[in-house]
Amino acid sequence: MDTNTIIIIVAGVVIGVIVGFIIAKSLEKSKASKLIANAKKEATSILKEAKNEGEALKKDKILQAKEKFIELKSEHEKVILSRDKKMAEAEKRTRDKESQISSELAKNKNLNKQTEEKIKDYNHRLEILDKKQEEVDRLHKSQVQQLEVISSLSAEDAKAQLVESLRGEAKNDAMAYVRDTLEEAKLTAQQEAKKVIVNTIQRIGTEEAIDNCVSVFNIESDDIKGRIIGREGRNIRAIEAATGVEIIVDDTPEAIILSCFDSVRREIARLSLHKLVTDGRIHPARIEEVVKKTTKQIEQEIIEVGKRTVIDLGIHNVHPELIKTIGRMKYRSSYGQNLLQHSREVAKLCGVMAAELGLNPKLAKRAGLLHDIGKVPDAESDMETPHAILGMQWAEKYGEKPDVCNAIGAHHDEIEMKSLLAPIIQVCDAISGARPGARRQVLDSYIQRLKDLEDIAFGFQGVKKAYAIQAGRELRVIVESEKVNDEKAAQLSFDISQKIQTDMTYPGQVKITVIRETRAVNIAK
Repeated sequence: MDTNTIIIIVAGVVIGVIVGFIIAKSLEKSKASKLIANAKKEATSILKEAKNEGEALKKDKILQAKEKFIELKSEHEKVILSRDKKMAEAEKRTRDKESQISSELAKNKNLNKQTEEKIKDYNHRLEILDKKQEEVDRLHKSQVQQLEVISSLSAEDAKAQLVESLRGEAKNDAMAYVRDTLEEAKLTAQQEAKKVIVNTIQRIGTEEAIDNCVSVFNIESDDIKGRIIGREGRNIRAIEAATGVEIIVDDTPEAIILSCFDSVRREIARLSLHKLVTDGRIHPARIEEVVKKTTKQIEQEIIEVGKRTVIDLGIHNVHPELIKTIGRMKYRSSYGQNLLQHSREVAKLCGVMAAELGLNPKLAKRAGLLHDIGKVPDAESDMETPHAILGMQWAEKYGEKPDVCNAIGAHHDEIEMKSLLAPIIQVCDAISGARPGARRQVLDSYIQRLKDLEDIAFGFQGVKKAYAIQAGRELRVIVESEKVNDEKAAQLSFDISQKIQTDMTYPGQVKITVIRETRAVNIAK
């Protein structure tokens, strides 16, 4: 084919495509116009149907409204009829009431007349009574005047004498009644107090525990003594340096004595020796290692003892530091009495006594357990502060209640007692410490110390008598009132306290009380 033929064919194809596109467009347009026409017809029919339905609904609603109106109208007419009926009845009752009132008014007029007559009669009788009263008063005055002439006393004087005699009798009766009441109250109070204390002591029974300042470490044979001493005594020096306990190795068979005032250190040394002897390796390095482990073990045991103690006594929410202090009481003693046993006993006594007196037994137990925590030494504590004050400061620091803190601080009278809990703690502490065998002191030194206290007081001028009481915790000095006045008494108390501080050694505090009294004595013969 040549080029012209190809062009003609291509042109024919293009023209065919264009014509087909035009025909398709025309067909689509005719189809769209038909769709639009159909949609318009459908919309017209739908509008007609909606209009017809709307008319029908409108007619129905109008009919319903008319029916409702007729119904409401009939109900309204019924209400109006009933209201008219009630109004008629009310009018009838009103007319009846008016007629009744008018009849009653007529009756009242008659009654008023009768009442006026009675009032006149009553006033007439009152006038007669007034006249008679005046006559009686006149006669009474004349009789009083006659009595005054006969007794040579006026009526006022006679009345005053009578009142004075009655007042004296009433005063004597009142004083006798008050005296009898006071005596009865004192007797009852003493009986009740004795009953409470005896019941408390009977219900609490504890073992008598006494700790010494030495512990005995038993060994199987005397050959172990040489191993404990070591070459040239190096092992025993290492033990003493690590524990702070004096090791006494003497001729006592199968025993080594550990001496130290601190029970904790003594117990650490005893357990460490037991571990070293059981293990067999005894040399300075091993000794230091065992002592460190034993120290940690004792510290943990102290915490466990404190926890068991508060749990056994039913005391809760105790600060961890106070629990540690309670545990350390196991290794402390007071006058030979184990401090933990003493505190547990005081806590139980306080709980029973508080329950008998109607107070809070749990709070009393808490104060009783903590009353001697100031006796447990601490690195930061001031050793010159009395143990009761120190214990109160620790209790305040660790959040104890004010009543508990006051009871701890006041159980040796260092501060004022502010609640009933404080005297209970003081009494129970005295009960626990006063039992035979509970505390131990050398009798001769104890008696000598009391004599020295009294001798110091007698060394001052004007002192008539001196008594050492409360196990040497208080010195009462009675002076001659002619030689010592009030100012000198105060100065004398200070001078005696300074003399005791300078010349004597004693545990705790000594309270000096100077008593000066003036007596006037006469004898009726």
